[in-house]
Amino acid sequence: MKRKRVVVLGATGSIGESALKVARDIPDRMEIVGLAANSNASKLAAQANETRASSICLVDEGRLDELRAALTYAPRIFSGAAGLCEIATLAEAEMVLVAIIGTGGLRPALAAISAGKDLAVASKEILVMAGEIVMREARAQGVRVLPVDSEHNAIFQCLDRGIGILPMDSGESQDGGMGHQVRRLILTASGGPFRETPAADFPSITVEQALRHPTWTMGPKITIDSATLFNKGLEMIEAHWLFGVEMKRVEVVIHPQSIVHSMVEFADGSVLAQLSHSDMCFPIQYAVTWPDRVANSLPPLDFAKLRQLEFAPPRSDDFPALNLARRAGETGGTLPAVLNAANEVAVEAFLGKRIGFPVIWKTVEAVMDQHRVIAQPNLDAILRADQWARTETIKRLKNDESGRCCASVTA
Repeated sequence: MKRKRVVVLGATGSIGESALKVARDIPDRMEIVGLAANSNASKLAAQANETRASSICLVDEGRLDELRAALTYAPRIFSGAAGLCEIATLAEAEMVLVAIIGTGGLRPALAAISAGKDLAVASKEILVMAGEIVMREARAQGVRVLPVDSEHNAIFQCLDRGIGILPMDSGESQDGGMGHQVRRLILTASGGPFRETPAADFPSITVEQALRHPTWTMGPKITIDSATLFNKGLEMIEAHWLFGVEMKRVEVVIHPQSIVHSMVEFADGSVLAQLSHSDMCFPIQYAVTWPDRVANSLPPLDFAKLRQLEFAPPRSDDFPALNLARRAGETGGTLPAVLNAANEVAVEAFLGKRIGFPVIWKTVEAVMDQHRVIAQPNLDAILRADQWARTETIKRLKNDESGRCCASVTA
């Protein structure tokens, strides 16, 4: 088997670091030909010096001199947002791994698809905001959309027969048309650090507490999303588009051990699950080597040491993110983009200690309520809805802060 030539967008983040670990672990099956980062010039240079990637991209053009000074060879260098689209369409690349947080990965992902590259998706926003467009374009180009999120990769493994072209037509699952045989897709969630915290204590939750995830080591934004369960809500919408299953058949169960990464219940009542240690190298490797399974140095499960696997229903009333995401996914159109954008701005405000923890949910719901949904939007309409939601959220948070100030002065 020849090596898969991969471009990594978001190389200096946690997913990008894991992708490089996989490339080190299976060098005969994975070659990094392109690396892209937002602003971490020194780390990108170190990765490039290690991998000898033929092309690299730094979005922050103000740090290009720092990048060039740290390089020990002469790769082709792209820059800016346009550079992301250029590196995503490298002639020598076969797959583009998109691990950019936020909306920045959407245009390069579509550019990669148009260039006939398979897409490995680790950025939820791509499918949450524009799942219909992305999957339609992938079908038109005959390219594969392979999930890297551990939950969706688990579902893919449960459905996968190792044959067929991904994705399938709308309404079918990506494994060869098994959608009618699937009763439920069951996404597992650790529950985050506040799984057992009473809702009455939510207003006093600090940023430091919310950043202490019990299972995964991730960036701050996704860690807060895991604490609010917005992460899982976004994954519900993502699963809807990836596997062509209606939102009503996508469910969430709390599983604190994070060993079972997700499950599929079939029409006959049988359930298949995918289990492994909590390490993103597992799903990244499977996306790269699919349909093959390749030996690696990752630790196997020792069932004698697992002791117990627990499952519980989510506290949907206390953690409204799941209901908001279900509403957005069922409504469709521009509403998922609004949900995502409002959440991003609210999380940033929480991380900046400008709002309390429960205000994240309340703000997202309020902005969703104000939005006039556009059905079947094109990309420009989605991006306009995204920008509207960001502006509306900022305005709402400023008004709330002003109101609290006035109230305290009056008191």
